[in-house]
Parts: sequence; structure tokens; C-alpha cells
Amino acid sequence: MSDLLIELFSEEIPARMQGAAREALKKLVTDGLVEAGLTYASAGAFSTPRRLVLALEGLSAESRAVREERKGPNTTAPAAAVEGFLRSTGLTLDQLEKRADKKGEVFFAVIEKPGRKAPAIIAEVLEAAIRNFPWPKSMRWGAGTLRWVRPLHSILCVLGDEGGAQVVPLSVDGIVAGNTTEGHRFMGIGRFTVTGFDDYAAKLRRAHVMLDVAEREAAIWSGATTLAFASGLEVVADAGLLAEVAGLVEWPVPLMGRIADGFLGLPAEVLQTSMREHQKFFSVKNPKTGRIEGFVTVANIETPDDGATILKGNQKVLAARLSDARFFWENDLAGGEGRDGRMGRGAEGGDLPQQAGQPGRPDRADRGAGARNRALGRGGC
Repeated sequence: MSDLLIELFSEEIPARMQGAAREALKKLVTDGLVEAGLTYASAGAFSTPRRLVLALEGLSAESRAVREERKGPNTTAPAAAVEGFLRSTGLTLDQLEKRADKKGEVFFAVIEKPGRKAPAIIAEVLEAAIRNFPWPKSMRWGAGTLRWVRPLHSILCVLGDEGGAQVVPLSVDGIVAGNTTEGHRFMGIGRFTVTGFDDYAAKLRRAHVMLDVAEREAAIWSGATTLAFASGLEVVADAGLLAEVAGLVEWPVPLMGRIADGFLGLPAEVLQTSMREHQKFFSVKNPKTGRIEGFVTVANIETPDDGATILKGNQKVLAARLSDARFFWENDLAGGEGRDGRMGRGAEGGDLPQQAGQPGRPDRADRGAGARNRALGRGGC
């Protein structure tokens, strides 16, 4: 029995596509291998922003020989019927057997297919999987014809057993399979050789890549909650954001910042949505008041200043986002003069009714709802 390791290394894969891509790679390859006559004990699929990985254990060394018998037409059947049967079987007339049947003598075809070595089958199956991969969106690059979600740089395909590891001979659109890969884009150690999955995972970690998305999620949540707890705050749970951010980084480094005092008066919903949708920040609240007072961003790199420069840049961008949100919020609550300069006048220049609740003029509650919608980027009320 052998173990198979496959890695498809590319430019960054959108986080929202990684989960389905893992499952697609697993299904395409395992189904193809089984259909070709190979068996395996277990399979595991992994992904990071720059790689899709499949590891199989207990893969058979070759497919079994197959003997198939097909019943054909009667020996007295028209020549066209016999010729059609020969074409379907790939045999010649002298290779057919004649056997007695209830309706007389009939032709039988005995088709024997010898077993095939695993490397040849793997190469065929993997190439087909790559060329027919079900990306929601894909692209071509350079002069090639291959389509992938982002430019595909390398293919790692290693088959190993007790006797050692070998590269499966494979070439897809000029990309030749090998036994090397690379780690983190900025903190990596260059390309390195691997012999199997355990060796691969260990060397990736030394090259600052957490292969398992569940491990990255756990590291993000643990780091974020620890930072918040140290300041007497709590991180607002957000499973969807956690899964998305884990697909954006290979080596997560949580950093916590504070929201400027000038924005703390904004509703929690406005703050959370601005940070989540635009910046992919986790909201941090004061457990005593419930007020959103900080945020956690997740960097993809360790820095000599412990992320101070990254955090400063993020706070600057966040301030701009929240300034826009505050403008819409305060402007609408004040009557909307900033939008048309004359909230009290209708579209045709006539005066709007001045009493709250009358048609044509929103009361304070309605203006508050509209302000919240605009601050959240949902449009006017």
C-alpha cells in the first residue's frame, strides 16, 4: 500500500471558494481512482489561501486485472449486427467465442484488461480533475489554455511507500509535477522538498503555514479572546467572519485596537457592520455596558514591532469608514439638511407638513431607522 500527496499551488484563492474546492478535489480524485480500479483507506483534503491539498493513505499499488464477458448476437445474425458488436468490444471476429444458447448458437466476447500501475492512473485522474475543476469563476493567464481560479504555479504529486517516495510523472499545460513546494509568501524559507504528508505538514509549519483551516480558526479565536480579556473586554462571536478570515491568512496573527472616542456614540449595529463588511474586523465590546469599544484584526505576518504599524494603518482606514457612517447617521438624525439643503421642502419646492406623523415628513423614529440603514450602506429609507 502507498500514500499519495497532492498539492495545487496558486495565487490566492478567494476564501468563500476554499471549502467547496477542498471537497471537489477530494471527490474528483477519489472517484476517478476508484473507477479506474484502485482502492484507498482514507482521504483528507486541506486548503490555505494559496494551496489545495489532498492526502490519501492505503492506496493500492495497481488496479486489479478485469475479465469481462459480453453476450453478442446469434451466429446467424446479419453481418451489420455482428460488426456493431465487434466495434463495441474492440475485438475481431476470430477472437469471439461461439456458445450454445436457448435460441441457438451465439457469439460471446471475452475481454481481459490487465492491471495498471497506480502512477499511470493517478496522472490521468489528476490531470482530468485539474482541467475540469468546478470553480464558480476561473481565468486563463499567459499563453496557456488551462483555466484556474487564479494562476496555478506548481503541482506537487508524490507517491510513497516503505521503499521511498517517487514523483508521479504528470504535466498539465506546461506545469510539470514535482516534489517541492513553498511556505509563507513573506516568512517562508524558499522552496523545499517533501517525501510525504507528515514531512510536508511539518515543513510547512516551519515555513509559517498552518495547513488545517480548523487550526487557523482556533488560533484566531484564541488569540483574539486573549487580547480582549487582557483589557477587560469580550470579542463578539461571529462564526461566519471567523471562517472567512481563516481563509485569508496562512499564519494568523490577531491584533487588537481601540475605536476612537468620537465614534463610540454610534449604534453597535453600525460599528459592527462597518468593521465586519469592509475591514473583516471582529468587534470587541465592554461586557459591563455592551458598548462596542474595540476591534480585532488578523494579520498574515509577524513583524518586529509586534504589529504596531499594521494596527496603525488599520485604525486609519477604519476611522475613514466610521467617519462616513457617522456622517450619514448624524446628518439624518439632524433632519437631512446635508443631503438636499432643505429637509423642510418638497421635491417641487412646496413646504412639507410640519407635524410628526403626518404624510410626507418622517418622524424621529423613522429618521433614526433611515439613518441606521444609510450608515450600514443599505440605502435610504
